Amino acid sequence: MRSASYGAAASDQLGPRFEQILISGNPLLRRANGSYIPQKRIYLIRDRIASSWGCAMVWDDLKIVLAVATHGSLSAAARHLGSSQPTISRRLDAFEAQTGVRLFDRSPTGLSLTPLCRALLDGLNRIDEEVLEVERRLAARDTGLQGPITVTSVDWLGDYVLAPILARFTVSHPLVDIQLINDGRHYNLSRREADLAVRFGSFSQEDLYERKVAEIHYGLYVSPKYLAECGHPDFSTSCSGHRVVTLQELPGRATLGAWLQRLAPEARPVLRANTMWAQMSVAENGAAIAALPRALADGRPSLIRLEPPGPQFILPVRLGVHASLRSTPRVRALIDFIVDGLGEQTVVLNPA
Repeated sequence: MRSASYGAAASDQLGPRFEQILISGNPLLRRANGSYIPQKRIYLIRDRIASSWGCAMVWDDLKIVLAVATHGSLSAAARHLGSSQPTISRRLDAFEAQTGVRLFDRSPTGLSLTPLCRALLDGLNRIDEEVLEVERRLAARDTGLQGPITVTSVDWLGDYVLAPILARFTVSHPLVDIQLINDGRHYNLSRREADLAVRFGSFSQEDLYERKVAEIHYGLYVSPKYLAECGHPDFSTSCSGHRVVTLQELPGRATLGAWLQRLAPEARPVLRANTMWAQMSVAENGAAIAALPRALADGRPSLIRLEPPGPQFILPVRLGVHASLRSTPRVRALIDFIVDGLGEQTVVLNPA
């Protein structure tokens, strides 16, 4: 925590050059004809801005300011930026000390924006959008079948289904560098947090291309040990006296939880997990009934598939990519490869 004298000593005035860039909408990233300047040139301009203001200001520092202001705390900003809370705190303190500008008031309850910081937010957001657009255009440049692609997916779908497809693609195209990020968070493709996503549920961003690429068939499973202890579930009595393991309510999964709730409303939840692997482990060890993808659970000797009444549960899988990247050769080739790879597994992912 900074001493109280810091806030009083900090200047509340910005240099006119810095103010022009933030408030006027950052005109330096675009040429007069509307085209975007090369990335190397952007870095030179960034350094020139820093030099003219008399400090080592870089866009990474301003991104920290924007993230803290937007997300409301150092820890939330750190999660958004993929950093740690101490690192974000240290860099924010150093930036304020270096520039002589107080952007946040410190208190025992956290940070609050100063009036100056609030006044700068629109400008910072405009710069952020401009830089993101430059990055998207640079990423979309035609470099052939080479370059990086970041793919995001979720849980077992990324681990079990998508990872082997991506690995086979890089065997055929060794100059393409693919990173798979596999967790429950929905990464923002418009903000270049990832280039391509394969996940459950639709995408909320309007500037994306998306399509359904697969369907996943689910079933209810128990172990022989569970049946020996609790007997066969009676769906006509809402599975009273039985136990279930459920998924945390993540986007795209709420419908799966609702299906299980309709079939077994009287069953007692023994655990709420955030992965299918955890659910399957609980079922295999005889602790509860689990709703699992048939692609994972069918054929496992430790599990028995039940036959619940009503329609089968099938969840669509969707692929999304930012519209500006869709025609990039390496991205287009990967999309086609993923679609073909998932198509080859239709009988496994959605068995009759």
